[in-house]
Amino acid sequence: MKVENIKAFDGQHCETTATGTLLRQIGIELSEPMLFGIGQGLGFIFWNMKSMDFPFIGGRVKTDLLTQNIARNLKLELTVKETSSTQKAWDNVKQLIDSGKIVGLKLDCFHLEYFSKPFHFAGHYVAIYGYDNENAFLVDTKQQGRQVKTSLTSLAKARAEKGLMSSKNLYYILNKTNEEFEIKTAILNSIRNNATDYINPPINNIGYKGILKTSKEIFKWFDTSKNIKAEFETCAMIMEKAGTGGALFRNLYRDFLKESYEILQIETLEKAHGNFVDIAELWTQIAELFIKVSKTENRKYIEQASEVLKQLSIKEKLAMEYLAKI
Repeated sequence: MKVENIKAFDGQHCETTATGTLLRQIGIELSEPMLFGIGQGLGFIFWNMKSMDFPFIGGRVKTDLLTQNIARNLKLELTVKETSSTQKAWDNVKQLIDSGKIVGLKLDCFHLEYFSKPFHFAGHYVAIYGYDNENAFLVDTKQQGRQVKTSLTSLAKARAEKGLMSSKNLYYILNKTNEEFEIKTAILNSIRNNATDYINPPINNIGYKGILKTSKEIFKWFDTSKNIKAEFETCAMIMEKAGTGGALFRNLYRDFLKESYEILQIETLEKAHGNFVDIAELWTQIAELFIKVSKTENRKYIEQASEVLKQLSIKEKLAMEYLAKI
């Protein structure tokens, strides 16, 4: 059984790709930067726990919020379900597919058989549009193959996996409501909300405060690392290539601001776009410095990265303060 006439989203980031595919089924086609922006996706987190091999540096809002924000700003009905029962989780999704509905799934990509380099990440999203007796047919990011398949057994394991960012077999669908969204209003509301949240972080490891904290914490990380090469190389890869769109999602937000300016012709957006051009380039510098750390294990590159992070904390705070007043 497969949903017919599927329009698979061609995206770099997993959640915008999955949700973008669901949106296309209900007749809404927006670019990936626009989805990321309307989803109020820009953020920052530095997270370190004793159970983790090395710190996590993330550049977006926490999992599950992006699609919630998209649905709210586009006046859509979002239905999210979780269950601890693996069988019930599959039966529910299967029933939706049988009725012709594409479904979003949150899972741990480690178990997906088309991943050439498996790693545990329980905040991964895919859209499922079909199945047969052995396999599930999915839409994933273009770097993972876009329209792919994995065994039903592996999908069940992926959906039920526990750990950081995991959910209990979470699935979701989107439907239109009686309300029509206005793209200009959606853009302005999402920018204000994202900016306001960013400049008012609840704890010091989030937002611009988190970037400043990271500028100090990377020294501790370097000094206590058990595998400098692997850890800093992996972190750099996550920033540039692992579904972020490059520059820790700043490229996506930069392009969102450019597209928003083209629609709204508001000077503030043009200036903010210029700010994020610079900000994105600095995040790429961080990734490049982390690669140098991994290759040389030289502390001077940590010192350079720390100084760039201090600049980024200031630049992002100012840019988002500016956008909060739009």
